[in-house]
Amino acid sequence: SVQFKPKVVMYEVYGAPGDTAQIGYFDPDANVHEVSAPLPWTVTVSTTLPTVFASLMARADGDQIGCRVTVNGTVREEQSASGVNAQTYCLVKSA
Repeated sequence: SVQFKPKVVMYEVYGAPGDTAQIGYFDPDANVHEVSAPLPWTVTVSTTLPTVFASLMARADGDQIGCRVTVNGTVREEQSASGVNAQTYCLVKSA
């Protein structure tokens, strides 16, 4: 049998410490999760699926926000934004 190493996806949202963000992300089965969390925020998901659609959206109650998607230790996408109630998204179509 063929050995298959699990795929580990880490979602990160960062901004000014103490700010809160509304965050939406897909898990490996494409289920949407929505959370309200203080920044910085991270969640790690793992799967043995051959490919994953990694999507993360975030809106801050402050004026700066950034997101990052890391797959198996490699940053695959990073975005940031500034402005009133800053919002951003990170997307990796095939992780």
